[in-house]
Amino acid sequence: MIRLVEMYRIPLLVAAVAAWHPVLAADVELVGLFGRKAVLVVDGGAPRTLAVGEQTRDGLRLLDVTEGAAIVEIGGARQKVALGAGPVRGSSGDQGGAAAVSLVADARGHHFSSGSINGASVRFLVDTGASMVSMGASDARRAGIDFHKGVGGVSQTASGPAKVWKVRLDTVRVGDVTLHGVDGLIHENDLPFVLLGMSFLSRMDMQREGDRLTLRKRF
Repeated sequence: MIRLVEMYRIPLLVAAVAAWHPVLAADVELVGLFGRKAVLVVDGGAPRTLAVGEQTRDGLRLLDVTEGAAIVEIGGARQKVALGAGPVRGSSGDQGGAAAVSLVADARGHHFSSGSINGASVRFLVDTGASMVSMGASDARRAGIDFHKGVGGVSQTASGPAKVWKVRLDTVRVGDVTLHGVDGLIHENDLPFVLLGMSFLSRMDMQREGDRLTLRKRF
């Protein structure tokens, strides 16, 4: 028997991207600003100095320079890259769903979304403190999951230890974004909603602006 602890705290990644050739994937970092020019590092390569409006051969364009940041276009998508904030991730786009989904927080600051697991409709709550997509037994049965064939364990929850089973979810859809082969955790008791944990969120770029959270598929 394994012991699973859902106590991870992973900060939100501030990034956004869409897909379009010729740029297929890139990590873009801003390392310097000189007037209307920006020094950018792409995928850890040599620094490139671009003037506003200038574009590299592989399709990275500098659109504007602001105080402490640069506005770039990667694969047809505008992104803001802050000086000293580390690289911003660009990706090859979405397979099996739209590029992104935006969620507006409720009055308590929680981000909910409708979606489905293995084709069964569920209600998600975004939870970066959950290591996996976590759901109750009745939701799992509706999704056709024979969770007793999974790996049994114990999870530390806010209510104390709970018996759980680790399984593999065929499809997880949030809005119009779909992922395949996502690790899930089934609780023996029912839950009021499905926790959208890090087994899904770690495959997203996440951008938060005010009460709006945008999830964009990376892989």
